[in-house]
Amino acid sequence: MGHGGNVIDELTTDHREVDEIFGRIEALPPGDARRKELAEEAVIELVRHSVAEEMHLYPAVRQYLPDGDSIADKEIEDHTSAERTMKQLESLEADDPDFDRLIGTLMREIRLHVDDEENNLFPRLRAAADAEELDRLGDKVRQAKQTAPTRPHPASPSKPPANKLLAPGAGLVDRARDALTGRGKSS
Repeated sequence: MGHGGNVIDELTTDHREVDEIFGRIEALPPGDARRKELAEEAVIELVRHSVAEEMHLYPAVRQYLPDGDSIADKEIEDHTSAERTMKQLESLEADDPDFDRLIGTLMREIRLHVDDEENNLFPRLRAAADAEELDRLGDKVRQAKQTAPTRPHPASPSKPPANKLLAPGAGLVDRARDALTGRGKSS
């Protein structure tokens, strides 16, 4: 899928990519080892996406929407809940009895979050911020995803400035671990 464009287009593309991975997981039988590989791919994309949203989208939501603080806080709570689920999944293999329960929980959490963003938050942000600002935010989100962590860190800061300072370092460590283990490189 093509990335680019404004922040809403970029994040919507991410949503479609993750949902496609979820569909591939659902198509495989329980216990299939490929479910774990696909879950790891989904987690990598979700973490990068969430970090970029927390760094750039939610500060813009706070700035442009009159109830932006409460919206951004709710979205960050959704991220924290999903990251806890992802962290629990990290140590499980596809044949573990808890794997199916947790991947199902994660898919439900993410699909509800995506639905809320796309049907409520994104239209409101599009109406409140000008096209140039949305384009600028799209560029920032794409840049943030390049250095963002790829593993869940539910206890790490989710608001600027701490998240902008710490995320690139955690991302570097995560990508080094992924390269050494082959995580996220399913065949």
